[in-house]
Amino acid sequence: MARARAHVRARLPVLELASEQHRPPAWSRALGLMAVVLVGAWLGLLIVGNVRAQVGPMDTTMTLRPSLTGGTKINVSPLGALSLDTHTAPVRLDVNVDQLDPVRSQALVDHPERISGLQDEVTHDVEHGTLTLAVRSCVAVVSGATALGLAVYRRPRRALAAGGLALALLATSGATAYATWNPKSVLEPRFSGLLSSAPALVGNARSIVTEFDVYQKELARLVTNVTKLYDVTSTLPAYTPDPTTLRVLHISDVHLNPASWKIVASLVEQYKVNVIVDSGDTMDHGSAAENGFLDPIADLGVPYVWVRGNHDSLITQRYLSRMKNVHVLDDGRAETIAGLRFAGIGDPQFTPDRSTVPGGDAAEERAGDRLATALREQRAAGTPVDVAIVHEPTAARMTDGEVPIVLAGHLHHELTEILPHGTRLRVEGSTGGSGLRAVEGKYPDPIEASILYFDRGTRRLQAWDEIRLGGLGETTAEVSRHLPEDNQPGATPSPSGSPSPSGGTAGTPSPSGS
Repeated sequence: MARARAHVRARLPVLELASEQHRPPAWSRALGLMAVVLVGAWLGLLIVGNVRAQVGPMDTTMTLRPSLTGGTKINVSPLGALSLDTHTAPVRLDVNVDQLDPVRSQALVDHPERISGLQDEVTHDVEHGTLTLAVRSCVAVVSGATALGLAVYRRPRRALAAGGLALALLATSGATAYATWNPKSVLEPRFSGLLSSAPALVGNARSIVTEFDVYQKELARLVTNVTKLYDVTSTLPAYTPDPTTLRVLHISDVHLNPASWKIVASLVEQYKVNVIVDSGDTMDHGSAAENGFLDPIADLGVPYVWVRGNHDSLITQRYLSRMKNVHVLDDGRAETIAGLRFAGIGDPQFTPDRSTVPGGDAAEERAGDRLATALREQRAAGTPVDVAIVHEPTAARMTDGEVPIVLAGHLHHELTEILPHGTRLRVEGSTGGSGLRAVEGKYPDPIEASILYFDRGTRRLQAWDEIRLGGLGETTAEVSRHLPEDNQPGATPSPSGSPSPSGGTAGTPSPSGS
């Protein structure tokens, strides 16, 4: 018997060593625990992490969702959605407008004086809903992570550790969201779905400055306008621009896409556009046979300002110059149209086959120099130009410091950049979805245009809406609003008539384009 016990004791260290050898490394255990925590927290939020809340006359569902970018998404079914960059954190706030309470809505219609008190009511409703959501989310993530931890590890201590870690992650996410909270994100909302045709939901170019300096005011206005949207059901309210605002529709690089004219006509009507600016490449080869494609321009009903692109020939230019209501700008010529003074120059190169570059950037820079000289002459004569137009961004850069804003195209993607001496360069994408080149890439190119809002008195840019429609075979739509920094609440506007460095969406032009 003694010999047997000694034999067992001799074998025990071997068994312990074998157990240690088969134990997973610490990093693997930590990674596994983190996976359990994340999956469990996500399942908890998905199952029980939402709150039904009344916000004014609306019934809403508030939910926290894992996200790489954060922000807030307001789903207004069936009209579409608004996206706001309210915060940067690994969680996103989703607010679904489920339905409009008919009794409370009718009360607002019957007693419009109650709208004045709607702001306080909405603020209270949102605060209460957010607090309830925070508590429920904590319970959801802890319960989800703990339950999954118990199912995976079958050890209460490990399950509780998973729950505690999930709570710590949620608290960290909440602190990050609080630290990065941006109440002025409503100044640059992004619309999708049918809401992309109703930017009036957040007001016109002037009202966003005077009425949206406080986030709580935006909530009240949003509720009020969503009420109106549901009230009209099948028809969206028309966009109501400020009477002192001039609206410029900027298009470019149509490239013989016949669908573009219907889109342009729709934008002219919807936004009550005062003037259209086309920064070139309307054609594809510039041949006389293509001229009939231009005839719908005469029926658009507003002035049409055009400069030649590298796919537009002098034949194209002469045809357009004879068309009623078309203003062809070349060699720095300036005209006052719809209350704004424009000057432009055609592209010095004609390369419809994209196979030759006669002058390259040097030719574009010389054209830009000629336009800059013309701009200086206009200012010296007491008739400063408000908007310069070219086709190629290389030429546009030569006008820096001579004009507040210069419009261009060519790149087939939009960008906005403040040049070193204060001129704003605004490059439009392809309003024709790159025409016949739409399917050259993996995905069809989008159709892009923009609405620029100018103050009628100062003739300075107030805001712009970027409009992006899905390309060939796609049905997506998005409108995003942008403000220059000098037009945001609390900013001091720079003197009119001269460029001033103000914020915008910076970008770097691509060498591609046609």
